[in-house]
Amino acid sequence: MISSNNVKLREKRLADAADDYAWLNDAELAELDAAPLSTTTFPQYLADYTSDLRYPPTIRHQLAIETKEGKHIGNCTYYGIDSDKGEAELGIMIGDRDYWDRGYGADAVAALLDYVFRKTKLNRLYLKTLVYNTRAQKCFAKCGFTPYGHLKKDGYSFILMELHRDEWKKRQS
Repeated sequence: MISSNNVKLREKRLADAADDYAWLNDAELAELDAAPLSTTTFPQYLADYTSDLRYPPTIRHQLAIETKEGKHIGNCTYYGIDSDKGEAELGIMIGDRDYWDRGYGADAVAALLDYVFRKTKLNRLYLKTLVYNTRAQKCFAKCGFTPYGHLKKDGYSFILMELHRDEWKKRQS
């Protein structure tokens, strides 16, 4: 469990599956993630979800985001872990709209950064966010990420952002 001001990051649980499935099938959330809506039935999703919990992939660490009161409001992950390069990609989603624009996303990202840079050997985290998702860009900039490029993929335009361990350390002083 990783705690911060407003959130706790914890290992995923089977009880999270219903929320995650609903968020996966939410058109607005899918658009913000540049992802298609799921076509998987809930029983199939649950079977895959159970398998992922039992046998988690080693190149991805997904955590649930919950409020201090224990309400599951989203997920964050670092994935595509490349130990040789010392880097991974970061992703976050606050699925529960009641918690948008209230600092929960930035708090979760800050907690994840703190964990990754204190507990792993990773030296760089990077991400991509849609050009028009200014709310996400502000969140990531608040946490220390800086733009380093652009990407066009599958009809979407992304801003690429990164944060290096040494820059993160400077912000902690």
